[in-house]
Amino acid sequence: MRLDRRMADEMREVFLQRRFQLYPAGSALIEMGNTKVICAATVEDRVPFFLKGSGTGWVTAEYSLLPSSTTIRAPRDTGFRVNGRTLEIQRLIGRALRAVTDLSAIGERTVTIDCDVIQADGGTRTAAITGAFVALVEACETFYEVGNVFPVKDFLAAISAGISEDGEKLLDLCFEEDSHALADCNVVMTGAGELVEVQITGEKKSFTRAELNELLDLTEGGIKNLIDLQKDALGRELVWRVGRVG
Repeated sequence: MRLDRRMADEMREVFLQRRFQLYPAGSALIEMGNTKVICAATVEDRVPFFLKGSGTGWVTAEYSLLPSSTTIRAPRDTGFRVNGRTLEIQRLIGRALRAVTDLSAIGERTVTIDCDVIQADGGTRTAAITGAFVALVEACETFYEVGNVFPVKDFLAAISAGISEDGEKLLDLCFEEDSHALADCNVVMTGAGELVEVQITGEKKSFTRAELNELLDLTEGGIKNLIDLQKDALGRELVWRVGRVG
């Protein structure tokens, strides 16, 4: 049994609420255990300079820890003072979302997903990706015209896994487990089971290819469960849009 009495292959309790905010084009609240992230999508009729006149759109993300989200106050990222971890995570979220987005189907628009962590207990980047996907689909529905290609091609979710000090492979690490893990990884995967990104680090020792495969198998099962929850949150009116042509 783990700290919160879960089995090794068991996720924390997940809550995913669509339309969490009134004003964004798309929004979601995702809770994975004690980790809570608000994801909000804004659509603007403009693109970065390198896409002007191309007819192609862009999807990007911003990520932030609220000061009160951690046990020790997290300083706000203000102006040009954005720390390296924040930059790494928001680039990861943007890359992940673009992997399942047909940017030409967006037109010359930019969809920005703001992921604000209101409480952090491990797995904030993976929770942000999973929640941001729901917000993205909802936002794309606001400008989609029936008969065209829906911009989101497939489902997408992410989850963490790691190797405990006892050598056990664990799914969905909380902060305490993550801080003591011998190795930890974050996996982003599509609904078709294709990998978008795998981040894995040996924190206190190296790991074998066989151990990596075990972690990937663990996360695949977790991501399938998360995609089912995304479908429940999106409901019938939006689930069928994903991957639709015409």
